[in-house]
Amino acid sequence: QVQLVESGGGLVQPGGSLRLSCARSGISFGFRVMAWYRQAPGNQRDLVATIASDGRTNYADSVKGRFTISRDNAKNSVYLQMNSLKPEDTADYYCNTRDFPFFGWGQGTQVTVSS
Repeated sequence: QVQLVESGGGLVQPGGSLRLSCARSGISFGFRVMAWYRQAPGNQRDLVATIASDGRTNYADSVKGRFTISRDNAKNSVYLQMNSLKPEDTADYYCNTRDFPFFGWGQGTQVTVSS
């Protein structure tokens, strides 16, 4: 099963910004609604943001106004611009479809927000 590949994570101070990227070689995302998820240690994987093929977006309340999801269908890529980061945003971030069936889960990219 082809896996997604996430990148762009790192260590950032509170109030900082990061831009995450997700790509999947081979098959196009097509009309699938794509999503970013995150999982903090000891917690379940939570939905952060979604984007439809026509660009419509939705966000979890905790990230509204700070995160922006986007996609480039020609490049089979999805992005997450994260601004005004808070310590509680610390987690491993993953991309995948919003709905079943999922693509193969990638390794994720770690985001740590700390001073």
